[in-house]
This record gives sequence, C-alpha cells and structure tokens, in this order.
Amino acid sequence: MWPYPRILAHRGGGTLAPENTIAGLRRGMDAGFRAIEFDVMLARDGVPVVLHDPELGRTVAGTGSVADVDALDLAARDAGSWFGPQYEGEPVPLFVEFAQYCKAHGVWMNIEIKPVPGHDDETGTVVARLTAALFADEIAAGRVERVPLLSSFSESALAAARNAAPQVPRAWLTESLPPDWEARARVLDAVAIHTDHTRLTAAAAAQVKAAGFGLFCYTVNAPARARELFGWGVDGLCTDRIDLISPAFA
Repeated sequence: MWPYPRILAHRGGGTLAPENTIAGLRRGMDAGFRAIEFDVMLARDGVPVVLHDPELGRTVAGTGSVADVDALDLAARDAGSWFGPQYEGEPVPLFVEFAQYCKAHGVWMNIEIKPVPGHDDETGTVVARLTAALFADEIAAGRVERVPLLSSFSESALAAARNAAPQVPRAWLTESLPPDWEARARVLDAVAIHTDHTRLTAAAAAQVKAAGFGLFCYTVNAPARARELFGWGVDGLCTDRIDLISPAFA
C-alpha cells in the first residue's frame, strides 16, 4: 500500500518558480500542494543544502563544485534571479531549515539524496540521520504517512541511509528497470521504485506492483499521461506543471 500523497510538486514549484527554494515551495503550496520532491547534497563543511546541480552556475551564481563551498556561503548566494527578477536574492536553503518549514506547514517530502560525485555514503548517512531526528516522534508513533521518503539514484547513498537510519523509508530511483531491479531494490530494503515514466511500460508497472513495491514516476507534465499511468497501477508521480495537474487530480 502507498501511504503517501499521489501527486507531488517537482522541486517545490515546478516550472512556475525557482526550483528547490522556499519561494518555489510557497508557489506549490499556493497551488494547493502539500507534497513535494526536492534534492539534497552536502556542502564542503558537511552541511546538507537543497540543490539539484553538483556544479554551480545554472541556478546559483558561481563556478566549481558545491563540495568546495561551505553551506553558509551557499545560503548567502542568489538562487532566484536565473528564473526571474522578482526572485532576486532568493537564497539556497539549508536542508534542516527547509525540512522544518515543510513539516510546520504540513507538506510531505520526497527527499532525493543527490550526492556530489564521490560523496555518496556521507550524504546518505547525514540526510538519513537528520531526517530520523526531525521525525522521531512520527516514527515512534508509527505514522509512516508523515515520515519523508528518501530516494536516490545512488545505491551506495541509499545503503548508507539504510545503515544510518533504517527506520526512515527508502525508494530506489532508476531511469529504467534493469533485469535485476527487484534483487537490487530488496538489498536496499526499498519500499518503492521511482522511475522515468517515459521508459515505463504497463507490463513493467504490473511486475513492480506484483512484487509488492510502491511505484512512483517522474516527471509527468501531461494530464492524459498521468491518467494512463494511474490506470497502470502507478501509485504516485511528480509534476512540473502544477498548473495543469493539481493535487486533486488523482
């Protein structure tokens, strides 16, 4: 059973606000979303920040690797101007503050562990431990529907997360399902498979569901495709088009 929301705002505000920012989160909330997907990696000092790209330059001013900059330096940089002048000065969020903001506003989180290359184990460990601490009461009470779901393409990061905080659920992200997908997911004690909807077939969806996993797709922006996927048994999806696919769509 999938205990989580079925439609998530991708990186907070989809294509309507700068990704992975509080402004983006608020834009998603304004559209009625109380469930989001976002990305986390470690800065140089080991502090997790909410960012998608391991290299600076696209959404955040600067050059080089995120792993070469301390978190407070990143938090002081502009992560909004690239999207539009009205977002000038929007900062890079620190993960803990971002997660606390989500929790305070009743926003469920799919936290993608997205390590800077070479920092997989450390990132998985840190994010899992902090998430477990932030949601200790919900975990103790068995309120699984309120506990974030950790996901990652990095199997080593997910294994580290499992070892550090096995009580926080995990999902394996994979662009497509390899022949040994089930064995790899079970090694990670994953509760769900997250995959690219463009590479998913109805038959593969049926296999995932028959094996007892949750099935989540990224990034679905056409209502007709969302309906088709739900018809295949897909449990949830994220979307950039929060103006076309609302939380009530499912």
